[in-house]
Amino acid sequence: MKELKNRIDFIYLFDVQDGNPNGDPDGGNMPRTDIDTGQGLVTDVCLKRKVRNYVDIVKAGTPGYNIFIREKAVLNPLIEAAHETEEVKAADKKKKTEAARNIMCRDYFDIRTFGAVLSTGSKEKNAGQVRGPIQLTFARSIEPINAKEHSITRMAVTTEKDEEKQNGDNRTMGRKATVPYGLYLTHGFISPHLAAQTGFTEEDLSLFFEALQNMFDFDRSASRGLMSPRKLIVFRHGSELGNAPAHKLFELVKVSRKDSSTLARSFDDYTVTIDRDNLPNGVSVEEII
Repeated sequence: MKELKNRIDFIYLFDVQDGNPNGDPDGGNMPRTDIDTGQGLVTDVCLKRKVRNYVDIVKAGTPGYNIFIREKAVLNPLIEAAHETEEVKAADKKKKTEAARNIMCRDYFDIRTFGAVLSTGSKEKNAGQVRGPIQLTFARSIEPINAKEHSITRMAVTTEKDEEKQNGDNRTMGRKATVPYGLYLTHGFISPHLAAQTGFTEEDLSLFFEALQNMFDFDRSASRGLMSPRKLIVFRHGSELGNAPAHKLFELVKVSRKDSSTLARSFDDYTVTIDRDNLPNGVSVEEII
C-alpha cells in the first residue's frame, strides 16, 4: 500500500434534475435551502452516505473495506469486538484504546477516511476518536433553486377500514418535492498527516474518487430524480504542508452561465473554467471528470 504524501484539495460538481437531492426533515422533507440566498444545500453527511454505500457494494467481503456507519447499525458491539482481537489483548493496559483504534481504522474504510467517534461504549472497551483525512463542506447550488411541491395520487388504501371510509374510492393524496434543476458544488480537503494516523493510502484515495464518479448510479430512487457527477477537479500539492491556501486554489475555478437570461435546466447551460496560468508553483491540477 502506498502512503499518501501530498496535501490535496478538490472541487466536486454534481447536479439534480426533477428530484430532491437532500430533503430536510425539519422542513417537511423539502429540498434543503439557504433561506437567505435561496441556494440549495446538500449536507456532507448525505454525500458521505453515498460514498459508504458505493464502497460497501464494490468491496463487499474484502478485508479492510468494511463500513462502520451502516444503515440501522448498532455500533458499540463493533467497537467491543476490536478489544477481543489478539492485538488488543496483547497490548499494554494503557495502550488498549489506541490498539483498538488502530484495528478499527484497519478494518473499516469509512473510519480511516472520514473519522468516527469510537468512545461511545464502556470506559474499558472504547477506541477513542478518529479524525479522518477527508473533510467535505456542504454542497451549495451555483444559483438559487426553485423547489416545487407536487400533488400525487395513490390508487389504493392500506386497510379495509380505510376502503369503507372512502366508499370504495381508494384514491389517496400525497406530496412530492423536487428541484427542476440545480448544479451543486462542494469543496473537499485531504490531509496527509491525518492519513498517516488512520492508515489511509493512495489506493483508498483512488477508491474514494471512484465513488464520487459512480455513486449516484447505485443510489437511484424516484424521489432523487436524475443526479449526476459533472466535474471533479483535484489540486495536488507538492508537499505534505501544501504550497498554497485552499481558498486561493478554489478561486481559480469559475462556474458561469452561458446565457443568464434563461433558466438553467441542464449542465450544458454552464461553463466551468480553470485559470491554469495562475496556478501556484508546486501545485498540479487534474480534471478527473
